[in-house]
Amino acid sequence: MGSWTRSGVNRSPHRPPSPPFPLLSRSTLRPPPACFPPQLPTSRASQIPRAPSPPPHLSRACARAPRDLKLDTVEKIVEDFASDMALNPFSSGTRLRDMIRAIRASKTAAEERAVVRRECAAIRTAISERGQEGLRHRNMAKLMFIHMLGYPTHFGQMECLKLIAAAGYPEKRIGYLGLMLLLDERQEVLMLVTNSLKQDLNHSSPFIVGLALCALGNICSAEMARDLAPEVEKLLRSRDVNTKKKAALCSVRIVRKVPDLAENFICLAASLLKEKHHGVLISAVQLCTELCKASKDALEYLRKNCIEGLVRILRDVSNSSYAPEYDVAGISDPFLHIRVLKLMRMLGQGDTDCSEYMNDILAQVATKTESNKNAGNAILYECVETIMGIEATSGLRVLAINILGRFLSNRDNNIRYVALNILMRAITVDTQAVQRHRVTILECVKDADASIRKRALELVFLLVNDTNVKPLTKELVDYLDVADPDFKEDLTAKICSITEKFSQEKLWYLDQMFKVLSLAGNHVKDDVWHALIVVISNASELQGYAVRSLYMALRAYSEQGSLLRVAVWCIGEYGEMLVNNLGMLEAEPPITVTESDAVDAVELGFNCYSADVTTRSMCLVALLKLSSRFPSMSERIKQIVAQNKENMVLELQQRSIEFGSIIQRHQSIRSSLLERMPVLDEAAYLVKRASATQATIPSYKPASGVTPGDLKIPNGVAKPAAAPLVDLLDLSSDDAPVTSTSATPNDFLQDLLGIGGTNLSTAGAPSASTDILMDLLSIGSSPSQNGLLDSSSPAQAEKKPFSAVPQVVSLVPEPMDLLGSLSSSASSSAGTKSSTIVPQAADLLDGLSASTSVSGIDDACPSITAFQSATLKIVFDLRKQLGKPQETTIHATFTNLTSTTYTDFIFQAAVPKFIQLRLDPASGNVVPASGKGSVTQGFSVTNNQHGQKPLAMRIRMSYKVNGEDRLEQGQVSNFPPGL
Repeated sequence: MGSWTRSGVNRSPHRPPSPPFPLLSRSTLRPPPACFPPQLPTSRASQIPRAPSPPPHLSRACARAPRDLKLDTVEKIVEDFASDMALNPFSSGTRLRDMIRAIRASKTAAEERAVVRRECAAIRTAISERGQEGLRHRNMAKLMFIHMLGYPTHFGQMECLKLIAAAGYPEKRIGYLGLMLLLDERQEVLMLVTNSLKQDLNHSSPFIVGLALCALGNICSAEMARDLAPEVEKLLRSRDVNTKKKAALCSVRIVRKVPDLAENFICLAASLLKEKHHGVLISAVQLCTELCKASKDALEYLRKNCIEGLVRILRDVSNSSYAPEYDVAGISDPFLHIRVLKLMRMLGQGDTDCSEYMNDILAQVATKTESNKNAGNAILYECVETIMGIEATSGLRVLAINILGRFLSNRDNNIRYVALNILMRAITVDTQAVQRHRVTILECVKDADASIRKRALELVFLLVNDTNVKPLTKELVDYLDVADPDFKEDLTAKICSITEKFSQEKLWYLDQMFKVLSLAGNHVKDDVWHALIVVISNASELQGYAVRSLYMALRAYSEQGSLLRVAVWCIGEYGEMLVNNLGMLEAEPPITVTESDAVDAVELGFNCYSADVTTRSMCLVALLKLSSRFPSMSERIKQIVAQNKENMVLELQQRSIEFGSIIQRHQSIRSSLLERMPVLDEAAYLVKRASATQATIPSYKPASGVTPGDLKIPNGVAKPAAAPLVDLLDLSSDDAPVTSTSATPNDFLQDLLGIGGTNLSTAGAPSASTDILMDLLSIGSSPSQNGLLDSSSPAQAEKKPFSAVPQVVSLVPEPMDLLGSLSSSASSSAGTKSSTIVPQAADLLDGLSASTSVSGIDDACPSITAFQSATLKIVFDLRKQLGKPQETTIHATFTNLTSTTYTDFIFQAAVPKFIQLRLDPASGNVVPASGKGSVTQGFSVTNNQHGQKPLAMRIRMSYKVNGEDRLEQGQVSNFPPGL
C-alpha cells in the first residue's frame, strides 16, 4: 500500500507500523467460509460487539474506496461500521485470536484475570440470551481456551450438548471437542449425550461418525460402554478404513471399562488382523493386546488363531519395500513393528508352542534391523524384550543379550540405561551370556550419567561370583578414588557387601576393607566397620598386621571417620603389637613405631576437627588402655585425659573424670581391668546384624543383610554367644535393664565415682562394684566366656589351671579373682571344663553362666506340610530344645511346583503377642523351577504361654515370576500339640 504517513511523519515502506485502526480492503471484507465464523476487525475507540458480516452499504463503500483514501474518510467508514455492529447484542466481543493476543499481552495476572472475566461474561450473556447460531461455536472455542488456562468453565457444558445436537458438521466438531475437554466420565451431564452419540454413530456421514467415535473413545463411562457397544461392533465391520480404525480404538476403551464385554470383540479383533491398511492393523493389534489383559479366554483364542497372522504381519512389514507414508528414518512403520512384538510377547509367555513358532521371525528381526537409527533401536529393544519374555531357545537369548551388549556401547544415555535394565533381568536366565559383557558393564560404572552409574553398579553386584570377585573388586576399589562424592556412598556399600559375601581369605578381606576405609571412610556405614572389628578380634594371627596397616593408613587419611574409629580401637587393643612388630607376615616390611607415636596417633584422632562424640569416646577408651600397655606413657596420657574434664560434652567430661581416677588411684587393678577386648562370636554377631537389617527393610524388598555363611572366615575356637559390638564399645550403655539395690557406702568404687547409696546391679550379684566397673569400662561380656586371657599373659593363664572335675568355690569372690582369674574359652573347646563355676559374675556381665552347657536337640517332633498350593509347597522341620519346652526351632523348606523360576523370594511370618519369633536369613532368594532345588530358612519361636495356648502362625510369601509380582499367604494350623 506504499508508505504510511500520519502527522507529517514519513516511515519506511518496509516496516509499516500498525495503524491506529484496521484498514479495510477487499481482502478484509471477503465473505468467510460457511463453516467458520466471520472474522471482522475491532474499533480503536472501544471494544464493540461485532456483527457476523458488514452492512451492505459499508461493503459497497469500501469496495468503491480508492487506494489513496483520505484518513478522515476511513475513520468515518469505521465509525459507521462500529455503530452497525453495536446493534447486535449477541456477539461475545472478540475473535479467538484477538482474545489470545489480549491474554498474552497482559503484563500481570490481574490483567489476565480481567480479560478472562470480561470474555466469560460476554459468553455467558450470549448463552443466556440465545444469540445467533453462527457465533455459538466461536464462543465455545474461546471457552475451551479459557478452560486450558485453568479457569472455571462449567457454565458452558450444556452449550456443548446443544452444539452436538446441531445438524451441521462445524457445530458438531466444536461440540465434541468441548465435550472431551470440559467434561469427563464422572460428570452426570454426560448421560444426556448418550442419545446424541447413538444417533451420530448411525449417521450416514463418516466424518460425523468419526467425531462420535473419538468422543466415545476418550470419555466413555461404563454405562455408556454397555449402551453403545452394539453400535461400535457394527462399525468394526464397516468398509471405511478410518471408521474401522477409530472403532477399534473405541473398543479398547470399552473393554477397559467393562471387561465382561471382551468376548463380543474377540472374533472381530482377529478378523481385523487380516487387513492391509497399517492404521487398521495397529488399532487391531492394540485391541488384541487389551483383550489378552482382560480375558483368559481371549488369550487362549488369540494364541490358537492369531499367531500365524502376527508372524505374517511382522514378516511383511520387515521385508516390505520403501513406502513414503510409512517410512521412519529408513525403516518401514516401526510403530507397527513394536505393537506386534508386544502382542507376541504376551501370547508366547509361558506357551512353548507359540514361542517355537515365533523363534524364526524374531531372529530375522533381530539380525536384519539396523541399529544406527533410533527407530531401529526401538524395534531391537522390543525384540529383545519379547525374546526374554517368551520360552525362547538358548541361542536366541544369547543373540538378544549380544544386542544389549551393543546397546551398552551406544552414545545415547537412554539406550544404555534400558540395556542395563534388561540385563539385570536377563542375568537370572543366562548368567554366562551376560558375563561376556562384564568389561563393558564396568565401563558404564564410570559413566558421567548418575542413573547409568547406579544401574551398572547394581548389575556388577549381580555378576560377582567366587571366580571373578577379586578382579571385579579391584576395578571398583580403583574407581573409588576418583568417583564423584555423590556416588561414593553407593559404591562403598556395594564393595563392602561384595567383600563380606565372597571373601575366602581373611587377609584379602582385611586388605580390601582397609582400602575402602582409606578412600571413602566417611561413607562407610556403622555396621560395616563393626563387622570389621569382629573379624579382626577373631583373626589372632592377623591382628599385628591389621594394627600396623591401620596405623599407616591413619597417617595418610586421618580425615576418614570410619578409618579413624577402627584404627583407634586396634591401637588401644593391640598397641604393644604395633610397637614391638609382633605377628609379622612373611612379605610384610617392618616399621618403626614408638610408644609416643602410638599415643600421638590416638591424640591426633581425638583432636581431629571432624571427629564426633563416638570417635572421641573411643579415643579416650584407647588412651586408657594404652596407659596399661605403655606404663612409661601413663603420665602423658593422664594429662591428655585431664584436658577434657571440663569438656562441654557431658559424655566426654564424664569419661575423662572416671578414666583419670582409674589411672591415678587404682593402679593395682588397672592391668587386669584393661585386658584385651574379648573375642567376639562372629556367627552370632552376623546373625543379629542380618536380623536387624531384615527388620528395617520394607516387606516388598528382599533382605540384603549378611548371613553367617556369607563371610567365610572360620573362628577356630568354640565360643558362647557374646554381647554385640555396640555394647562392647559402650557408646550408649545405659539401655541395659537393671534393678536397684543398696550398696555398702564404704565401697572404694562408690567413693571413686562419687555415687551415693544406690548403684546399678543385677539382682543376686555378688558385688555391686563389679557391675559399675564393667559399665564404666565398656565391657558387656564376661571375660571368662570370651577368652579374655591369651598367649600374651601366660602368668595369669597358669594361675587357675583347668580341671576335668568341677570344683565348688565361694559364692562371693573378690573383685581381683573375678577380673584376673578367669579361664580361657580356648581350653574349654579342647574338651575340658572349667575348674571354677562363676556363680553370679557371668550372670552379672553377660547373662550366661560359665557352666552352662549347650542344650541338646530332640528330634522327636515330626515334620509338617505348613502350606501347599498349586505353585508352592512349604515343609516345616520342627526341633525342640531339651530343658526348654517353650522354645521350638523350625527349619522351613520352600519348593517351587511350577515350571517357572521364582525370583526375589521373601518369606514373612506373624504370630500372636504371647509368642516371640526370630527369623534367620534365608539361604537364597531364587527358588528353582519344577522342584529341582529349594530355598531353606530357619527361625525359632518361643511360646510364653506354653501348655495354655497352642502355637499359631500366619505366613506370607512374595516373589516374582518373569518380573511380575506374586503374593501368597496362609495360616499354619497343623502344628503338633505341645508346642
